[in-house]
Amino acid sequence: MPNTMLSFKHLLRPVLGGEERKSWCLLLLRTMMNGGNLVDNDSAVAGGVEDMYGEDIATMGQPVTPWTVSVASGYTLMRDPRHNKGLAFTERERDAHYLRGLLPPIVLSQELQEKRIMHMLRQYKVPLQRYMAMMDLQERNERLFYKLLIDNVEELLPVVYTPTVGEACQKYGSIFRRPQGLYISLKEKGKILEVLKNWPERSVQVIVVTDGERILGLGDLGCQGMGIPVGKLSLYTALGGVRPSACLPITIDVGTNNEKLLNDEFYIGLRQRRATGQEYAELLHEFMSAVKQNYGEKVLIQFEDFANHNAFELLARYSSSHLVFNDDIQGTASVVLAGLLAALKLLGGTLADHRFLFLGAGEAGTGIAELIALEMSKQTGNPIEENRKKIWLVDSKGLIVDSRKHSLQHFKKPWAHEHEPVSKLVDAVKAIKPTVLIGTSGVGKQFTREVVEAMASINEKPLIMALSNPTSQAECTAEEAYTWSEGRAIFASGSPFDPFEYDGKVFVPGQANNAYIFPGFGLGVIMSGAIRVHDDMLLTASEALAAQVTEEHFKKGLIYPPFSDIRKISANIAAKVAAKAYELGLASHLPQPEDLVKYAESCMYSPVYRSYR
Repeated sequence: MPNTMLSFKHLLRPVLGGEERKSWCLLLLRTMMNGGNLVDNDSAVAGGVEDMYGEDIATMGQPVTPWTVSVASGYTLMRDPRHNKGLAFTERERDAHYLRGLLPPIVLSQELQEKRIMHMLRQYKVPLQRYMAMMDLQERNERLFYKLLIDNVEELLPVVYTPTVGEACQKYGSIFRRPQGLYISLKEKGKILEVLKNWPERSVQVIVVTDGERILGLGDLGCQGMGIPVGKLSLYTALGGVRPSACLPITIDVGTNNEKLLNDEFYIGLRQRRATGQEYAELLHEFMSAVKQNYGEKVLIQFEDFANHNAFELLARYSSSHLVFNDDIQGTASVVLAGLLAALKLLGGTLADHRFLFLGAGEAGTGIAELIALEMSKQTGNPIEENRKKIWLVDSKGLIVDSRKHSLQHFKKPWAHEHEPVSKLVDAVKAIKPTVLIGTSGVGKQFTREVVEAMASINEKPLIMALSNPTSQAECTAEEAYTWSEGRAIFASGSPFDPFEYDGKVFVPGQANNAYIFPGFGLGVIMSGAIRVHDDMLLTASEALAAQVTEEHFKKGLIYPPFSDIRKISANIAAKVAAKAYELGLASHLPQPEDLVKYAESCMYSPVYRSYR
C-alpha cells in the first residue's frame, strides 16, 4: 500500500457530532475516489494535501464554506479551553492524542502551572492587565483558570470582579478579544430563540443577563456591560461550583445614552439611543419566553445592573412565571442582612432594637430595607408595615418623608414616614439617630467626616456600611471610618479595603460582597430543582452566611467570614436554600437528599485536570 494512503489509524480517531462524522466521511470518499491517495495530483498545491474544501483554488474575493473537524486530539485539543492542559499533558496522553512535537518536552503539574501564572500576574502593576491576563487564561485553559481563582480567591476576586471589572467594562471595546457569551440586540428581535440555539451548550442552568444601563456605580455602559455577566458566572463556578458549561452570560443591547460611547470608534454595541417603552418591553418579553422555551422551567435567570425603573418591573412581572433573581435588589439585600445579623453579636439587641438610615433609595437600598423588615417580621411576628417605620431612606432630594409621597417612584413610597423634610445627610443622622448607616447611593465620598463623627457621637459602636462599587464610588474608605470614629466603628464595604491600624489596633474591614450569596444561592436552587425564588429562601441564605462568622472573626472587627472559606460557605448556604425550597414545596428534584451539605459539596465542579484515555 502506498505510503500516501490514508491510514485507518487516522480515519478511526474518535469524532464528536454529526458534522464531524460527515466531514470525515467526505474525506474518506474523496480519498477512495483518488485511488487511496490523499494527494490529488491534478489539483494539489505544491507539496500539499488535497484542497478538500476548495479553499486554495478559490479567489480571494470568492466565498468558501468554513468547514471544521473537531477531533479531540492534536492541535484541536490544545485549542479547546475545556480540555486543554497545556504542558500538563502526560507522556502517555501526548502519544495517545497526537500531541508529540506540538508541545515542548517538559511535563508540568497543574500546581506548578498555577505557581507560574501567579508569579506572572504579580508582575503586573496595573489591575486591568491582570484582568486581561485572567480572561486570556480562561479562553485557553478553563480548568487552570478556575483552579487559580479558587486557590487564590482573596487575591484574584478583585481582579475578575469588583472593582477591576468596572474599569474593564468601561474599556471593553478596546480590550475585546473574543465573545464570551451571547449578544442579543434589537437586530435580533423576532429571532431570539434562534440566537439562543446558536449557543453550543444545551444544558444551561444559570443565565446572568444585563442591559448595561446601570453598571455598578458607573452608569450606562451599553453593550460593554458584558463584563458583568462574564465575571458573575466565573464566580458561580469558582465559588459555587456550578459547572462552566451550565453558565450563560447574556447582554441585551437596546442602545446606550452614553454620548462618549456613541462617539467611540471602538464601541462594540448598537450606535443608537436606548430603546424604551413598548419596544423595550417586547424585546425583553421575547427574551424571557425564548429562554423558557429553549432551556425549560428550571433555568435560573439572574438580572444584573438594570436601571431602577426596569429592574423592579422585570422582577415583579416575571417572578411568578419564571425562576428569576435580581442580584442588585435581592442578592445585595441578602448579603447586607447577613452582615447585620452577624453584627448583632457586637452591637447587642435584636434587629428590631436598631434604627437604620440609608443613603440611596434605588434597587439596592429599597431591596435591603425590605428584606430587613421581612426578617424583623419573622423574628417578632409584627406586621411588615410597623417594621418599616424603623428604616429611613435618603435620596438625592433628602430624607424620604410623607409630604413627598405624591412625587415618589412606587418603590420608594413604603419608606415615606411622617417627619419634617431634611435635605442633608448629616442633618438626617442627627434627626433620626440611627445605629446603622448604609450607603447604596453609587456616589463616592458622601460619608463625610461630619457624618461619621455624628454617627460616633450617637453610638458607642456605629455600624457603617459603604456599599457602593467600585472602590472609587465608595461612600467612605475604611481608613476614614475608623479614624473619624476614633476606632469605634464597625465597618463593611462593597469593594475590598486593606486592613488598617489605628491606635495600635489592626482593623480588618468586612466586604459586603454579593459573591458571598449568589453562588451558593444559585447552587441551592439548582440542586433542589426549585421552580421559583421565594423571599424565605433569601432570608435563609442570610442566616446561613451570618452563622459562618466566628468569635475569631469578631475579634478582628469582621462581620463576614473570609473568602478563603467561600466554597464551604457556599455549600452551607446551598444546603439551607435547598432545604427551604423543599419545605416550601418549590423543589422538583425528589426525593430530598438526607445530607444536603454533603450533597452540595458533591455537586460542585472540580477544576483539577482529568486524565485522558
